[in-house]
Amino acid sequence: MARTKEFDPEAALHSALDLFWERGYEATTMADLVERLGIGRQSLYATFGSKHELYLKAMERYAETQNPFLVEELSAPGPALPAVRSLVRRFAAEAGADATRLRGCLVTNSAAELGAHDESVARRVELSWEHLETLLHAALARAAAQGELPPGRDPRALARMLLVLMQGLRIVGKASSDPGRVRDAAEQALALLD
Repeated sequence: MARTKEFDPEAALHSALDLFWERGYEATTMADLVERLGIGRQSLYATFGSKHELYLKAMERYAETQNPFLVEELSAPGPALPAVRSLVRRFAAEAGADATRLRGCLVTNSAAELGAHDESVARRVELSWEHLETLLHAALARAAAQGELPPGRDPRALARMLLVLMQGLRIVGKASSDPGRVRDAAEQALALLD
């Protein structure tokens, strides 16, 4: 007779996500995970596999929890440019806020820590960025079609510029104690939409 799990795998995954988000992949040990999740090492391996597999699952869960809000925000009916502006400003505000500044974004953190040498992480980072770029492009294409953008502006190029800006805001926000730095950068980039 198979033993039933004595813990909630969803809650454990959420706890692992929080720990990786706080400390990063390399600084999080299996002992840290066992302690934070409150489950035995064998149960952890049996349920999630290796630390690396658990990290990838945590990245996937993070994407699932973040992306629905982006879709809602950028695909709402009506003028599209205010939603784009709002999203960029929200990224800047979050990057400069003390409560979220040091934690940053798990995808951006993963790109900086592991993206250059971990193909699985790089693939998930790229998927996340492609998703955001696609949403931005669709919103900006809609804005162009509705006459909200000046003629001749390339919605794809603008979407890519905003994606890079938004990821940069997260990196600079983590290291800078001056929220004006990220706010000013966001406003200068948004001026390109006028």
